[in-house]
Amino acid sequence: MKLNELRDNEGARRPRKRVGRGIGSGRGKTSTKGQKGQKSRSGVSLVGFEGGQMPLYRRLPKRGFKNPFRKVYEVVNVGALQKAVDAGRLDAGADVDIAALKAAGLVSKRRDGVRLLAKGDLSARLSVTVDSASPAAVQAVEKAGGSVTQTTPKAAPAEG
Repeated sequence: MKLNELRDNEGARRPRKRVGRGIGSGRGKTSTKGQKGQKSRSGVSLVGFEGGQMPLYRRLPKRGFKNPFRKVYEVVNVGALQKAVDAGRLDAGADVDIAALKAAGLVSKRRDGVRLLAKGDLSARLSVTVDSASPAAVQAVEKAGGSVTQTTPKAAPAEG
């Protein structure tokens, strides 16, 4: 047997029905849709209809809210910074910015920015530049003798 001799089994591929092509075809006039009614017409939408019973999408409670303006940050903890310094992936003397964090493997995607959080301990003196940082993380870096620069401005409290 050769590649050019390969064939499907007999009856494996059925020809498509050509409906609505005249009475001689046997599938003309109503095009196998029967007589009258919603389902014989175009634009039918019976999905979700349960015969008058309250449909499932209305029986379930409405819940939650998705804020379209929320910011999703890539998170870096101060403990991870210390581990990277200990492993030699981060230079304690140089400025630690997003490019340095990416090179060290602490950040994979940029998302809406990088946020520094305070989980873990930090003993290395680092100059960190991130989009956002928690107050406890800023305190931890400053306690170790470093500094934190935040590039994203703080939102002003709403006046009411």
